Amino acid sequence: MEQGGIPKPAGRARLRRALLAVIGVLYVVSIPWYRTPGAEPELWLGLPDWVAIAVGCYAAVAVLNAAAWLLSDVRDGADGEGAAE
Repeated sequence: MEQGGIPKPAGRARLRRALLAVIGVLYVVSIPWYRTPGAEPELWLGLPDWVAIAVGCYAAVAVLNAAAWLLSDVRDGADGEGAAE
């Protein structure tokens, strides 16, 4: 780690890839493929269990995606690249 707790660029890229992999897993988990067809849903916080799981996964994806973007190096195009013409 560098000063201030900011990881080195190679470590940031590795962490970003790990976050993106976890996001992919959360998307797979959010799909209710594991439910038995016709099974009576259990209520969690007033929602069917599969909906509560999906909403929780999507909330976690939003947080992890924000963290992945914070670890990304985005160039501002000051040198003319990527600027609108």
